[in-house]
Amino acid sequence: MPEIDLSKLKIDKSELAVPSAKLARPRWWLVAAALIFLGMALLFGKKILLPTWQVEVTTISESYPSQALTVLTASGYVVAQRRAAVSSKITGRLVSVAVEEGSRVVKGQVIARLDEADAVSALNQAKANLRVARFNLEQARAELSETARVLNRSEQMLSRGFLSQADYDAVKARYQKASAAASAAEAAVEAQRAAFEGAKISFDHTFIRAPFDAVVLTKNADIGDVVTPLGAAANIKAAVVTIADLGSLQVEVDISESNLEKVNIGQACEIQLDALPRARFRGVVHMIVPTVDRAKAAIMVKIRFLDQDSRILPDMSAKVNFLSRPLRDEERRPRILLSQSAVVSRQGKKAVFVVRDGRAIERPVTVGSRFADLVEVASGVAVGDRVVARPDEKLRDGARVKILGE
Repeated sequence: MPEIDLSKLKIDKSELAVPSAKLARPRWWLVAAALIFLGMALLFGKKILLPTWQVEVTTISESYPSQALTVLTASGYVVAQRRAAVSSKITGRLVSVAVEEGSRVVKGQVIARLDEADAVSALNQAKANLRVARFNLEQARAELSETARVLNRSEQMLSRGFLSQADYDAVKARYQKASAAASAAEAAVEAQRAAFEGAKISFDHTFIRAPFDAVVLTKNADIGDVVTPLGAAANIKAAVVTIADLGSLQVEVDISESNLEKVNIGQACEIQLDALPRARFRGVVHMIVPTVDRAKAAIMVKIRFLDQDSRILPDMSAKVNFLSRPLRDEERRPRILLSQSAVVSRQGKKAVFVVRDGRAIERPVTVGSRFADLVEVASGVAVGDRVVARPDEKLRDGARVKILGE
């Protein structure tokens, strides 16, 4: 057997070799596929590729439970039921004005004073005339007393025959004359006393006083102006100040005839003032004025304030909510109220979807009392947040949303 030279044995590797391109191609596709998969997973993880939901939103704001109890709303103005333009009873020139706008006055307080020179002169004259009348009365009474004594003696002398009938008649006539003079003097004293009282009243009229407790709304005249009860001339003032009793403030609103059945005397109301937007005042229907305004087809209703506040002023604009029942004390504070449709149940817990940066963020909330179709949200959201009004059951945390109308 011939020997075999093993060194000459070779393996042809050309047939077994695989081109490098064929080996590299599937490897790169796998890498690319892995990168795409990872990218998709990352995008889904960051919730970028989630579908966009069309949603309606509502903005969180403070609300009052009275909104759920309101059966009718009307607008009107605050009106003082006791209001007066204070003037003088006599014509005169102002020498003093003791108040200004906003001053509080009490009944009988001096608001202004007129020039009193003429009144003082008339008062002094009436006082002197009264003194003269009293002196004349004393003189007449003295004369009457003297003639009464003479008449008494004359009667005694006549009965004894020491005095003639003619002389007695003359004495009696003097007595009657003295008696009449005394009566006239008494009447003169009464007349002069009345004149003196009148002069005092005229003097008192130079002091212009407040007719009731009130606040000065406007000052219509100042020192140097002539005031008169008539105010006929252009340069003459008819009133010194205008005052109003703030304790008599009421809100007057016009109610359409078709809504009158919703209003009753004594009905609870809530009053809002444009000047005090964060304040709510309790009120009650005081009067339904029995007169219809044909032009407006409306009836005036007066609402009395139950809460007194020095900030409430006449002629302020007001809105009145007529309530189905009086508010309880705990219902008077503002609350965050949402429609019950905005609150969803997820895994046994209540939540809302807050819209922020184009996404719906699921936010757990704590709900409280219910008022009609509204529910109180005690925690979880803040005033100003925008939440999805009616979230779909498939809406999830972080979903992209587009607000309808924007």
